[in-house]
Amino acid sequence: MSHEAFVEHWQHTHTPIAKDIEGVVRYQQVLPTEPEHAEFDGLAELYFETLDELHEALGSEGSRDYDPTKEIAAKARKDVDNFLDVERRPRLIGRERVVKDEVDGDTDGLYKHSAFLVRKEGMTHEEFLDHWQHTHTPIAKEIDGVVRYCQVVPTDPENAEFDGVAELYFDDIDKLYDALGSEGSRDYEATGGKAAEAREDVDNFLAIEARPRFIGREQLVKNTLVNHDGY
Repeated sequence: MSHEAFVEHWQHTHTPIAKDIEGVVRYQQVLPTEPEHAEFDGLAELYFETLDELHEALGSEGSRDYDPTKEIAAKARKDVDNFLDVERRPRLIGRERVVKDEVDGDTDGLYKHSAFLVRKEGMTHEEFLDHWQHTHTPIAKEIDGVVRYCQVVPTDPENAEFDGVAELYFDDIDKLYDALGSEGSRDYEATGGKAAEAREDVDNFLAIEARPRFIGREQLVKNTLVNHDGY
């Protein structure tokens, strides 16, 4: 399937189903800015108010597949096989923590760098979180151009594919590229300021070559969520 055919099916066939999955209060998609160089064809981000509702609709950590019992969730899962390579599709279930927000939660149309974090060898998940949240975050949230910064921490770290997700939003794609590089490489070389300081600190807690990342533009499909911190 071509990337274009994938996007066509995802947005026009799958999305009308997925946005109405039982319990979904917010649904957003991120499309790559450079599809030919991106690690993934897109990101689907579904929010729920409770973890039980999420698990009932989309399964729990530890497997890339799931078998929902709810009607619409089951319909969406059936359609997944029409356009996704589900066994190769990473996923993470977690709780979002908003660290910085200059856009009052309005992310529609913003450019986003999503880093799927893998801790450095020899470091525990707890040690990783401590460094990420207390040492790295105060630097990263001040990177030039960042208008919103969120962290997603797994609800079940022992079975999660990643130790967390760092989401940095920009309103200008050139500022994002200047700070964090462009698609096509898991590494990058920042030119100065807080971006360079953050890149230097990355080596203290991340296995950067094992860390997928995705640069794209976000589009909001559905939002009935009042509190931005959620699952």
